[in-house]
Amino acid sequence: MASPALRFAATLLLGALWPGVGAGQPGENAAAPEVGSITAADLRADLFFLASDGMRGRLTETPENALAAEFIASRFERAGLEGPDGSFFHRYRLVRTELVGGNRLDILGDVNQRIQLREGFYPQRFAPTARAEGTVAFVGFGLHAPAFDWNDWEGGGVEGRIALVLDHEPAEADPGSRFDGVVTSEPSRAFRKAVAAARAGAAGILFVRDVHQHPGAFDFAASAAGAWPDPPRRVPRYTLAEWVERVEIPAAAISPRVADTLLAGSGHTLESLGRMAEGGMAAPVDLDARVRLSTAVTRATVPDRNVVGLLRGREAPDEWVILCAHYDHDGADGNMVWPGADDDGSGTVALLEIAEALGRARDAGIRPRRSILLAGWNSEERGLLGAWAYAEDPLRPLSDTVAVLNMDMIGRNEEVRRGGGRRFRGLEPQTAESNANAVNIMGYSYSDTLSAMVRAANRESELDLRLRYDNNPSNLLRRSDQWPFLQTGVPALFFHTGLHPDYHTIYDRPERIEYEKLERIVRLVYQLAWDLADSDVRPDFTGPNRGPLSVLGERLTR
Repeated sequence: MASPALRFAATLLLGALWPGVGAGQPGENAAAPEVGSITAADLRADLFFLASDGMRGRLTETPENALAAEFIASRFERAGLEGPDGSFFHRYRLVRTELVGGNRLDILGDVNQRIQLREGFYPQRFAPTARAEGTVAFVGFGLHAPAFDWNDWEGGGVEGRIALVLDHEPAEADPGSRFDGVVTSEPSRAFRKAVAAARAGAAGILFVRDVHQHPGAFDFAASAAGAWPDPPRRVPRYTLAEWVERVEIPAAAISPRVADTLLAGSGHTLESLGRMAEGGMAAPVDLDARVRLSTAVTRATVPDRNVVGLLRGREAPDEWVILCAHYDHDGADGNMVWPGADDDGSGTVALLEIAEALGRARDAGIRPRRSILLAGWNSEERGLLGAWAYAEDPLRPLSDTVAVLNMDMIGRNEEVRRGGGRRFRGLEPQTAESNANAVNIMGYSYSDTLSAMVRAANRESELDLRLRYDNNPSNLLRRSDQWPFLQTGVPALFFHTGLHPDYHTIYDRPERIEYEKLERIVRLVYQLAWDLADSDVRPDFTGPNRGPLSVLGERLTR
């Protein structure tokens, strides 16, 4: 329980960062209208439907996923929200890819050497059907990252050549790294490197393991099987159509052994080149090798959609606060269902309750200054694809988005057991009891204003707010839908009660949710959203990424 002294200290802190609070303005520190309408009983009733076995885990591209979208849209409409563009759906396209015949890598020279598919190379999943031949140039990590003051391509010299780049990023295990500390930075994604390579004039791109950061045995065949499983897995691999359509050059991963062949006679090793790359590339390194690369991949386009509902503000309707959660999960296999009650049924039913509270407030003639957009993202489990699709093509320019509040897994207590496996990497062992009143807040290091505001909004919920995972090897910060917005300069917070042993299993069921605690968290998020929407102050953005990723194109700068 927060003491009066702590509440007073929080108000003073907020007043320093958020002018107006504590200054005697009308309505200061008032409870959000109709906050009491958000109840554990209503949350439970909705979640027992949304995470029922009949909903079959709400997997992307299934009838149950489509039904979930229609259900959310109907609830938004019933609450009196409006479709921002005349529709409650924000539509975009996904792509599924398959290998076809014609994938080939040859090292050319006095004696040509054919590299075996899946044993020495494989096409990247975003690769097009394309062919290139040229000399090989090493370009470090292949990063184009202006927000981090880094560009491996600025030295030129790769026109018409095949670029060889390292996986990942410099100093990836260093908490003080300029690249988001130990969180995997967005510019290090392979497809972004391929786009940067094409813009620099490269004819093709090869990726190889950064062995100087990951020494020891490496099973390349297992990596190839992970990229292109045979037979295909139950859950298809998807990506955004708009992303893969930007990649126009052949792109493939090669094994360290194949890379050693390319380096023979150059006077370099992968380890020595890796150490060189840690300081950035002033110019590419000529490897005196020539290759011919062909990638052959079919692309099937899949329509997908987010669900959106808007309450227009009374004075600044073009400034938006976004509240969001994702409604998809991992589907079913026969009688086995992955219900996704916590992940992220809990966040989705929170949106439904907040929609009803907003509708009640509107019916009473009460609206905030700014507009509030509720968004149910789809295909989060497939790579945050719904949220990224919105960031690529927003309903209003992102410059008009004041803040994003994301709710993902807010229904259970964090529980990390010893030996829990890779899913819990980087998290300290802890019991559910130790987190009984806790909610993790991430994104706090990107906005001092939001960090202060969430503390002030907690005055009634009196939860234990834990601001601890922004720079953590668990990568939790980039594992949910606030990530695309943090990457495009929009302040965003991630509300998350933590991982637990039922995470991504068939046991993530609605009867295991802590509904009384869920009620308090939803009320907290609603209060913060109302505080943001009813304020005339815009939260600051103090994170390492202070502008849009330039490789994303013009849409993000509108």
